[in-house]
Amino acid sequence: MFRIRRIYDDTLAIDREAIVQVQGILREQFQALKEDDVVKLAARLKNPLKYRFRSILFVADDQRGHVKGFALVLHAPDEGFCYLDFISVEPRRAGGGIGSALYERVREETLALNGIGLFFESLPDDPKLCRDSTEVLKQNRARLKFYENYGACPIIHTEYETPLVPEDVCPPYLVFDPLGKDGVLSRDSARRVVRAILERKYGRFSPPGYIDKVVASFKDDPVRLRAPKYIRKRPPLRVRLTRSLERRIPLVINDKHRIHHVHERGYVESPARISHILDGIGGLDFFEKKNPLRFSEKYIKKVHDKQYVDYLKRMSSLIEPDRSVYPYVFPIRNKTRPPREMPVRAGYYCIDTFTPLNRNAYLAAKRAVDCALTAARVLLEGYRLAYALVRPPGHHAERRAFGGFCYFNSGAIAADYLSRHGKVAVLDIDYHHGNGTQDIFYNRSDVLTLSIHGHPKFAYPYFTGFREERGTGAGEGYNVNFPLKESVGGEVYRKVLDKALKRIIRFRPQFLIVALGLDTAKGDPTGTWNLLAGDFYTNGRHIGSLRLPTLVIQEGGYRTRSLGTNARRFFSGLWEGALFNHETNTRTNTG
Repeated sequence: MFRIRRIYDDTLAIDREAIVQVQGILREQFQALKEDDVVKLAARLKNPLKYRFRSILFVADDQRGHVKGFALVLHAPDEGFCYLDFISVEPRRAGGGIGSALYERVREETLALNGIGLFFESLPDDPKLCRDSTEVLKQNRARLKFYENYGACPIIHTEYETPLVPEDVCPPYLVFDPLGKDGVLSRDSARRVVRAILERKYGRFSPPGYIDKVVASFKDDPVRLRAPKYIRKRPPLRVRLTRSLERRIPLVINDKHRIHHVHERGYVESPARISHILDGIGGLDFFEKKNPLRFSEKYIKKVHDKQYVDYLKRMSSLIEPDRSVYPYVFPIRNKTRPPREMPVRAGYYCIDTFTPLNRNAYLAAKRAVDCALTAARVLLEGYRLAYALVRPPGHHAERRAFGGFCYFNSGAIAADYLSRHGKVAVLDIDYHHGNGTQDIFYNRSDVLTLSIHGHPKFAYPYFTGFREERGTGAGEGYNVNFPLKESVGGEVYRKVLDKALKRIIRFRPQFLIVALGLDTAKGDPTGTWNLLAGDFYTNGRHIGSLRLPTLVIQEGGYRTRSLGTNARRFFSGLWEGALFNHETNTRTNTG
């Protein structure tokens, strides 16, 4: 078995190892390639301006990270085309469908980038051009036959096959794949493409006048392709949607959330929230369910105070089934001496009077953390998006306090976990301020925290979320609050969101965590804003356009009538934004 995934850079260990393996294949199978070009692969992925092409690397690997094949595509956005620089499969893997899957993924990417077509070089099948052995000619014919299946054929009546140097014994064809689209390639377009390829790839090796001569040889308008030689006449294969890793969103659901069900009248944080969201996103075929793993409590205690965690665990175990303990005494005068009675001590660790402790609070909150960490781990495995659909929520849980229906801060724990691999930005788009996340990272510069929320003068939690709260010590400037007025619509919200995204771009994180609150919707019982389904789609698309490995963790959202629709629209936008450029009109029918 294999999977197709894109390597964006060498940030993650799994991607660094994949790049090393690709370099090994290049050395083994393309021995004429200069070592300097092999070594620069990682740099080409990260610095497209320097190399005058945007390099896009796809690998076919297994769950252990063993690379079985790869494709390297060069995108020239200024000229609107893609060039397939290398595609290779391990010799012992030939015939296993890996080459086809890679090529189909390349075609799909070219179409998504609005390219006029896909260009590449292929060694000739004509003995007059290729003086190599019969075996080499046989391989060349097999390769061209493969491409003919897709309607890709050599461009004819040109001098592209002119050798760069006299000793070249097998100068390549320039092959054009129109991606199954109707239409023709004009002479002027072809000339621009050929000049870009020759100047950017071969300019330093070309003799004087060589490039001009080859470009001028493209005289047919439109250019002509060689008729298929190996495939009977039939329609070429259209671009097919492949399910490479960056096109899938692992969905990790808290399978123990129902055990935490507070039946008191008016308690809006109910199990029905998860059901409605699942109903809403059920029609989106890019979700891939993952079972939550079990993680050690040590990850929680790295973020939360040890005594607080131990108290929550012990107190939950002492409460009788179907009974809740609500905080009612808050010892703010002496925080160093917690009350001796366990139920009274709840107020020592809580920020409000409406978040109860019950027998399953710890178990449900711990499982929510497991889900968040599982979703964080899949980002380290090469996925680009992940969704932890959990309750209870977490963003109000501070280092040593619970509240706002939150017990453990799953998003903060996931952020701390990912911070071992690079900088993390946490974007909180819940209606209520993420006071817990702010508290936990307030003095850290490796985690940027941003929160867009109702102003604390009228919105919970009332005591934090002011604009002037910017962090302290090393964290000064790395906490950003956007408190907004009581009535906010989609347009106003989007302007603020874009400001937050620009701050994230300046921070240049390796990961993004989104605390997704759907309580910004019109009619939510805990909010006052008026965001509609279309706003959630657009906001998701804007966030996705950052193209960062992104973990979405469910926080609030309590209007069950619109929860599913808004969740579906948000993830549709997020998925599209992460895959397609804003400047293109590429859209998919995701509902």
